[in-house]
Amino acid sequence: MKIGIYYGSTTGNTKNAANALADALTSVGDVVLHEVGSDGIAGMAECDLILLGTSTWGIGEMQDDWIAHQDLRGVDLSGKSVAVFGTGDQNGFGDSFVDAIGILAASAEKAGARLIGAWPTDGYEHSASAAIRDGRFVGLALDEDNQPAQTPARIAQWVAQLKTELGL
Repeated sequence: MKIGIYYGSTTGNTKNAANALADALTSVGDVVLHEVGSDGIAGMAECDLILLGTSTWGIGEMQDDWIAHQDLRGVDLSGKSVAVFGTGDQNGFGDSFVDAIGILAASAEKAGARLIGAWPTDGYEHSASAAIRDGRFVGLALDEDNQPAQTPARIAQWVAQLKTELGL
């Protein structure tokens, strides 16, 4: 299985999460990390599993590296499994916590992807998020500002969930 992890990171938190996810997924297949700011989104359609990662800035805005690519223009993801993950600050920006992963999820679906990896909202303290559908985040929500100790367990649980959803 060819796995592409595409991420944008300003402070390093999303990059660290992408690296941890890559390490956790090496048992599943060949994992390639793509920093969107330098690599763009080329090769995405050739992956069997695609992970899209971003942090949320300001009041629900995309991380800068994703601005030119957030709509995934020109990429056909028909039949592809896509999971999103992101970092945010639930205490400082509780009304827009991880909004950017909601934007990426919607773009992936518009490009034809099958979204996997919905994540529970339990254990987070926020008032709103554009990344919530049917009472769950559309993907893995991480908060390195307020809950960094929970990140390794959340990543491990999410990867196990992805494997189950993929039938592995």
